[in-house]
Amino acid sequence: MEQSTLEAIQAHAVADYPRECCGLIVAAAGGEAYVACRNVATTPSEHFRLPAEDYADAEDLGEVLAVVHSHPNASAAPSDADRVMCEASGLPWHIISVGQVTGEEPECGDLQTFHPNGYVPPLVGRQFAHGILDCYTLVRDFYARELGIQLNQYERDDEWWDNGQDLYSLERLRAEGFDLIEGEPRRGDMVLMQIRSPVPNHAGVYLGGGQMLHHLADRLSEVITYGGMWAERTRYIVRHREAGHG
Repeated sequence: MEQSTLEAIQAHAVADYPRECCGLIVAAAGGEAYVACRNVATTPSEHFRLPAEDYADAEDLGEVLAVVHSHPNASAAPSDADRVMCEASGLPWHIISVGQVTGEEPECGDLQTFHPNGYVPPLVGRQFAHGILDCYTLVRDFYARELGIQLNQYERDDEWWDNGQDLYSLERLRAEGFDLIEGEPRRGDMVLMQIRSPVPNHAGVYLGGGQMLHHLADRLSEVITYGGMWAERTRYIVRHREAGHG
């Protein structure tokens, strides 16, 4: 990375603080350049979302070489979500830390670089990032890895359940190959729960033996005992038509 590129990144990180800044490094006609982009995430101090149109504008200037974003008030170490998105992008990623001492101007700390390396987040113990690593992502990953079943990905905004979207509607689940079940669940069944929401907004996977795998916001994914409050909040349980018996 050229010094001028680093200085442009640092200036952007400071200017956008306490929001996460995001941008792209491109091979422009005049050499390497940093293109500052917009962060349109609904929680910009915690996440970033780089608009597709900003990416397209950067591509008009030259080949995109790397993705950049800042970590306000945190180290530059990549989160699980950063590593997942790096894999999806197929590009190197740079993260710069930026913070502020009371009464002073924000300033940048260290910068870390990492590359796609085949990272696969664990089913248990992964960090939460809505839309990237959340309860639905965990269900998708379980079905792909454990059952060989590929479920579709869906774009979902924060608090989609309060904004007219129904990710876990029976209509959508049936289209994915699920059927409503009665009686005792078995390993691989999806449990749909409703938590302070007008529609079911939380999903887990029943593992058998009274255990459920799930991922709550702001927690690591975990295996818990299914029962009590979780059973009370369950609205329905579905089973995929391709899931094996037994």
